[in-house]
Amino acid sequence: MMIADAQIHLWAKGTPSAHHRQTPFLKDEALAAMDAAGVDRAVIHPVMWDPDSNELAVEAVRAHPDRFAIMGWFYLDQADQRAAIQTWKTRPGMKGLRFYFSDPRSQSWPDDGTLDWLWPVAERLGIPVSLQAWAFLPRVGEIAERHPGLRISIDHMAVPRGTAGANAAYSTLPELLTLARHPNVAVKATGQAGYALDSYPFRSMHDALHRVFDAFGPRRMFWGTDITRMRCTWRQCVTMFTEEMPWLQGGDLDLVMGQAFCDWIGWETSGTS
Repeated sequence: MMIADAQIHLWAKGTPSAHHRQTPFLKDEALAAMDAAGVDRAVIHPVMWDPDSNELAVEAVRAHPDRFAIMGWFYLDQADQRAAIQTWKTRPGMKGLRFYFSDPRSQSWPDDGTLDWLWPVAERLGIPVSLQAWAFLPRVGEIAERHPGLRISIDHMAVPRGTAGANAAYSTLPELLTLARHPNVAVKATGQAGYALDSYPFRSMHDALHRVFDAFGPRRMFWGTDITRMRCTWRQCVTMFTEEMPWLQGGDLDLVMGQAFCDWIGWETSGTS
């Protein structure tokens, strides 16, 4: 089984968000930890606190194209940066875009029209988009319906920022499940161990994971870690899914653990064990 982590971050400078480790995380450390955990590849999501994080990710891909790919970002409210989308996927390992809206500059973007230009362009160019969308899930449904060729993935199963424990973490789950009717919407089951209040194997989170699996299916549910904010090991993030969920087996497990996300973003897997 090929295991591909749907979300990690690399950075060399800046001040990380408070819930992440506060020291740099670079490709060599990531690779060593991936090897120890049995993770074959990972998709880098560059961070806003390091303005050179896109370039850092490209460097990682150039050195290890079989291990890393990228869901990059740019400032959506800057016209000069918007132009970069036209050649976005020509950059090494660049498979799509990922946006999160956690700073005052960007919090209003989902509702104030700043994003409106992005959807038709990304749809036309075949660029998948990943969103931290817990605060505007109904809007995601509208976008998906209006742009059926646009592939949208929802970060972290739409868990609201700063929550902990199953009740708070999955308060948006009913809204998330309604999006399953859109075939161009998928869910990244990333970072779930980090929201649990119980210890490994974090059984308090399993019911919500099962419900998302039942709604979206194995081709639209993607395992991953966001490892730099996990309070458990990378290996435990793997075995939580591969050993502790009896309803996730066989070909479905293969898809959830990596093949489905690679297919979704167009990352070739032929020859990968």
